[in-house]
Order: sequence, then structure tokens, then C-alpha cells
Amino acid sequence: MRKLFLLRHAKSSWDDPVLTDFDRPLSRRGREAAARVAGFVKRYDLVPDLALVSTARRTRETWEALAQVMPTIPASFEPSLYAAGQTDLFRRLRQLDAETDTVILVGHNPGLERLADFLGGGQGEPEALDRIARKYPTGSLAELTLDIAGWEGLECGCGRITRFTRPVDLDGVDDDD
Repeated sequence: MRKLFLLRHAKSSWDDPVLTDFDRPLSRRGREAAARVAGFVKRYDLVPDLALVSTARRTRETWEALAQVMPTIPASFEPSLYAAGQTDLFRRLRQLDAETDTVILVGHNPGLERLADFLGGGQGEPEALDRIARKYPTGSLAELTLDIAGWEGLECGCGRITRFTRPVDLDGVDDDD
């Protein structure tokens, strides 16, 4: 059994029209959402063995918020994750070491949403499936439990979406409980 977290970067800023898409930072709202997600991750002890992070500025800044609550987790910053589609993300996950049980992938849509759908195959907790079917907003975290012995066994429908948490679900939650 393996676990995969798919975190879409938090909301980015469009304030500087000169910046490329790759270089856009998080907006104020995005920084706040990333901090709330980090608090959620800490509260529920959702600690991965490894973080795979797109090198786009907004994904790195999203990861930085989470790294505050799990500073010992190694992160691999990978240019190929920027704008990667479902197939590319799937191939990357299949290359993970057997010793790695739990991974968080911090990336972009539509790749993350399509990967969650592909791996989950419509299986999971009804509330999580309903939320993810409606929209995969920025800052959202999908949690998948994968029925595989090793990452090379990753295939369509091998997982269940056990939780889908959006920043709006965390509004008003005290992260210091």
C-alpha cells in the first residue's frame, strides 16, 4: 500500500504583466491558503517520504509553506513537472524508489486533476469524489491510497481518493489546535 498526495499550487498573482507564467509568485490569498494547507498537513500528520515539486515559482512557494511544518522531508525540484500532463506525471511516479512509500507532488492543473481521476478510477470517499468532480481549485490537496506493492505497479484505477481538501474547507480553522 502506497500513499500519494497531489497538491495544486496555491493561487498565483497576475499583478506584474511582464512576468512569464513560470515566474508568477503566489498572491497574498495564495500565501494564506498555502499556510492553511500546511497547518492541515501538520494537524493530520500527512508527512510524505519525498516531495516532487515543479520548478515554477508558485509551486516552489507553495512547497516552502509546507516545508515549514516538515523541514526534514527531501524535495526534488523538477523542471519537467511544470506544465506536465497526466501521462508525464504518471511516468515520473512509476520511476520512484521502492523504499518511498508516501509522496507529495506539488504541481499544476490540468495534469494533477487528470492524474487523480486516472489513478482513482472513480473509487473513493463519496464526499472527496464529489468535491474533486466539481473543481480542483488552486491550493487543493488530493489524498490517494494506492493498492500497489511498488511504484512500478502504478496503473489506471489502482487507487482510491480518500480525501480532497480545498483551501475554502480550511477557512476559519485554527491551525494551532
